[in-house]
Amino acid sequence: MQVEVKNVAGQTVGKVELRDDIFGIEPNGPVMHQALVRQLANRRLGTHKTKSRGEVARTKAKWYRQKGTGRARHGSRNAPIFVGGGVAHGPRPRKYTQKMPRKMRRLALRSALSVKAAEERIIVLDDIEFETPKTRAMVDTLRNLNVDSSAVILLPDRNENVERSASNLPDVKTLRAHYLNVRDLLKYDYVILPTEALTVVEEILG
Repeated sequence: MQVEVKNVAGQTVGKVELRDDIFGIEPNGPVMHQALVRQLANRRLGTHKTKSRGEVARTKAKWYRQKGTGRARHGSRNAPIFVGGGVAHGPRPRKYTQKMPRKMRRLALRSALSVKAAEERIIVLDDIEFETPKTRAMVDTLRNLNVDSSAVILLPDRNENVERSASNLPDVKTLRAHYLNVRDLLKYDYVILPTEALTVVEEILG
């Protein structure tokens, strides 16, 4: 699959061949879904906790006498039915992490990239570099590339000027190519790939 290579001015400066085994496979929807669920689950801290009736700081003395009051018998105000008592069956600390074989994780990434390629939502740049961090420069670049919605920009390495130029744009995200993930591929409409970042992606998924 051949796509045009553009510069930051939106001009075509060449062509590049996208590998069919990465950008041209039949997308596997269930694997992409599983990878997305795994990624979201692994973000959860699992630190939620409520106190049981044995952990709340209340008196252990019997509330009132057993008989003769006409009320129901109770032995403790720590019971879950009382305000200030413990919580029955509440959340406890736990791990939400899920495991997924490496081959399936890579298949999910290749599937997501193939979806973007089929929709012509992958834009390859010869390079992206700004002399100083400037939001206006990033806005102009996206306009030149006809990006009219959200986009993720993959970078081969740290690029402070580009990262800071995009930081004020809510629909634009910069991401190191090594950290490519299914969530960002599905969340953002366009994938902007400098040629060096494309090389990194092909090395990882090749």
